[in-house]
Amino acid sequence: MKVQTTIQKWGNSLAIRITGPLKTIPHFSANMRVEVDVSKSGLVIHPLAKNEKKLLLFSEVQLLKGLTAKKAHADEVVDIHHREFENHE
Repeated sequence: MKVQTTIQKWGNSLAIRITGPLKTIPHFSANMRVEVDVSKSGLVIHPLAKNEKKLLLFSEVQLLKGLTAKKAHADEVVDIHHREFENHE
């Protein structure tokens, strides 16, 4: 299906409204998360799977790479005294 529409200003952004025949596209609904592929030729919009989570910039392995006890300041960890857990008035 090809439909012509107009890019319009929406606040400080630009927007394309999904109206008329476009709103009947299967698998799209209000407030659903989508992925937009951008290329020189244009935009392609895909629905995200319901269980698909937002991708993080770094993996756990990347974040922990090179971490040592000294760099983590493990020497600054304080033991909690048992009196800190007692109710004192």
